Amino acid sequence: MRKSSPAADWKKPSSSSSPESEAPIDWELRPGGMVVQRRDDDEDVADGPTIRIKVHHDTSHHDLSVPAQSTFGELKRVLAQVTGLEPQEQRLLFRGKEKDDEECLHMAGVKDTSKLVLLEDPASRERKLEQMKRDQGISKACEQIVLIRSEVDKLAEKVTALESAVHAGTKVADKEFIMLTELLMVQLLKLDGIDAEGEAKVQRRIEVRRIQSYVDKLDMLKARNSNPFSNNSNTVSVATQWETFESGAGSLNPPPIPSSTTETNDWEQFD
Repeated sequence: MRKSSPAADWKKPSSSSSPESEAPIDWELRPGGMVVQRRDDDEDVADGPTIRIKVHHDTSHHDLSVPAQSTFGELKRVLAQVTGLEPQEQRLLFRGKEKDDEECLHMAGVKDTSKLVLLEDPASRERKLEQMKRDQGISKACEQIVLIRSEVDKLAEKVTALESAVHAGTKVADKEFIMLTELLMVQLLKLDGIDAEGEAKVQRRIEVRRIQSYVDKLDMLKARNSNPFSNNSNTVSVATQWETFESGAGSLNPPPIPSSTTETNDWEQFD
């Protein structure tokens, strides 16, 4: 009877083994040369001992309890929740040296009661300052536009009053149109002097178009006020063209004499 070799017995899977035990193990090389089993991103990093560390940030400090085998990148994600700084905006220093995100705390020598320093990335701080100034500028510009819009609203009421008067046939002095147009142009110049960006730029463009529409309306009303019958004459002209019939009724000119009609000088004499 043939006996199986030990090597064959080692290769033969056990009937009690599960699919999970047969799956290959994924290894990774950690900083410092240690080879460990690769951890999933969502795997709890609480394996191993927990240490308490103190992180100084500006004038404040944060006491944290973290797994000793955590990476500095994982520590940054924890600090993001308490400081408001995104991980890419953080610089973690231990013993005066900045640490990489992939480096483990215990491999760098971080122990219980160790102290770390958190700094904000200078480029990130500069971007925030620029954004803050930009937001303040937009807010100030929007406030100026609101004040101008309020003045334009008052002038718009006067434009509406003039429009009603002209349509009613009331004769309005030309100076009323000229003065109101000049007041609108003053507000237009104020808008032109506002340095606007973002939302403020959009609001300024809307207000500019609004003022221009009122100026155009005043020009039209002034022309109609100077010649109130200009529109009526056009109406008569159009109606005349449509009311021309074959018999000549309604036409301003009499129908032409047919070419077949001949004149005769024969007159009938009566006794």
